[in-house]
Amino acid sequence: MTLKAIQANSTGRNGVGSFILQCKRLDFHYCDWAGSSRGMNLFLQHNLPRFAASHPSIEIHVSPRPHRHPVIRGHFINGTQHSICVRNLEKGQIQQKAEILRDMSGEKARRVRGGKVVGSLNEGTRGIWSPFHGAKAPSFEG
Repeated sequence: MTLKAIQANSTGRNGVGSFILQCKRLDFHYCDWAGSSRGMNLFLQHNLPRFAASHPSIEIHVSPRPHRHPVIRGHFINGTQHSICVRNLEKGQIQQKAEILRDMSGEKARRVRGGKVVGSLNEGTRGIWSPFHGAKAPSFEG
């Protein structure tokens, strides 16, 4: 009696096996003359080559923008763009802002509404709390 192996077919899912970054391009705009771009100029000289080498799937564009504040603009695969102004920031802070754009999904920021946090088919055994339960409120009679 011989045994046959069962062939399993798997379906690909984003995040399982390989993850695709949603950010496809980062634009770094700076000014050579303005003092608000001092941190951006240091970032471009020292940190950007390492950042670009560690993220080969992201296009990096660097362009001067004379007499304007420095900006990092992220372009995402869903077609949206997000910009972060980095005027008067140090190169370490600019690195953090670039990482924020790298990790963003490109979706609009949505407010999380309040309400029931845990969804369940069964209500709690103690019921729903109300301020009218428990001991009576103290009376303020004069």
